[in-house]
Amino acid sequence: MDLLEIQNRLGENIKRIRKSKKLTQFELAEKANVSEDTIKSLEQGRTWCSDKTLSQITEALEIDVVKLFMPIGMSFKNNKENTAQLKSAIANNIRDYVNEILKEFE
Repeated sequence: MDLLEIQNRLGENIKRIRKSKKLTQFELAEKANVSEDTIKSLEQGRTWCSDKTLSQITEALEIDVVKLFMPIGMSFKNNKENTAQLKSAIANNIRDYVNEILKEFE
């Protein structure tokens, strides 16, 4: 996966999540304290943003930053190899997290 694909996925996910929360681009920009042009550019995959801007957007959308880089439905259907790797990575992270919690109760 190259930078352009990541940039496009980020834009698609921002747009999809923003719409699911019934926010306009302007409303998201206001909540995130960024310009509306920043939101438009990100959603169209024309630009990349700083860590600070990414953090402001995720806070405004009330989501974890990981959700902005997750593949959407069609990506899973079209690329089974990446899907298997992603599922394996998620399972490993969950397993590690559960093991950490269980250690606290020992």
